[in-house]
Parts: sequence; C-alpha cells; structure tokens
Amino acid sequence: MTRVCLIGNDNCNLQYELLSRETSREALATYDLTRPFENTIALRTVSVGAAVSLLNDLNWYLTRFVDEALVQEPSISDDEWLSRSLAEQLRNGAVEPDETAEFCKIYGLERVADTDSEDEPKSAATDGDDSSETERARSEPSSRLVEPLYVRRTAGELPDYDLRDVDETLVVRLTEAEHSP
Repeated sequence: MTRVCLIGNDNCNLQYELLSRETSREALATYDLTRPFENTIALRTVSVGAAVSLLNDLNWYLTRFVDEALVQEPSISDDEWLSRSLAEQLRNGAVEPDETAEFCKIYGLERVADTDSEDEPKSAATDGDDSSETERARSEPSSRLVEPLYVRRTAGELPDYDLRDVDETLVVRLTEAEHSP
C-alpha cells in the first residue's frame, strides 16, 4: 500500500484545519488517519496514482495548510519517501523508479515531550458525523521533523545528516528542480 504524509505549516494545526472543513473531511473519511510526526497526517492508499489523485483533490487545502506532501511507494523504497512532484512524474511515466534516488532532502527526527498542548483544539468540528477518524488521528506523535538537509546521492550513498544531533532521519527523494531551485 502506498502511504501519504502531509506535513502542516508551522502556523496551523493541520489535523484541525483538514478535519474541520466539510470537503476535506469527506475526502479523508474513507482513510485510517494517523499522526506519525508532530503536525502531520498520514494515510494509506492503493497506489501512487490514488495518492496523487487524493493530493489533487485536496490541493486547495494543501496550498493553505501544508508545507509538504510526501508519498511512499513500497515498490520504490520501504523507508524513503517521494516528494509530490516526483510521485506525479512517476505516475505519469516521466521518470522510471530507478531514476528517483539521486536528489534527496533529509529531515532530522527530534523527540517530542509527552505533554498535551494547550493551543491544540480538543476536537475538530464534525457536524454530527462519526468522529472516529478524528480520534484515530489524535494519537500523539513521539517526534517532529526538523531542518531538512538537501543532498545528492553519490555512489549509491547518502551523506550523513549533520545539522542537528538526532537519532533518526527521514529521507525524501526529490526532482532535480526541487533540489536546485
């Protein structure tokens, strides 16, 4: 199954913004939502095409509340993600799977203190709908994504993340244009 992860803007609560609006809430209603990192929402789709289609359906909300939309396709990599642009190129046949690994962005994963945030709303508005998606998405993440490092894979190896002292990282494959704007 292909995974999608939406990384929220710093100035908003992504879960609240997406689930409090009827159109985005309905688009996400059929998915089991999780929060793998602070201010993110993740879900599984059946394919890269379905993931890109969902992102296109949510585009109005993505431009307002999301810093980045990521797609993870197991046939490409079990532990690396694709940028939205790269996933679109892959779906459209403009790039082959083995051509996706050269340009990357590496996020550090920083541990989050296990406390309730007072600036987060207690629940998203649901207009009387079943709020099970909201409750599933509420699980508190144990880490947050920090400072991306843009790198180029050479001889099949990625450089180490050295912007902060972190135990884990998350690798996102990019298009050349995203790597060198």
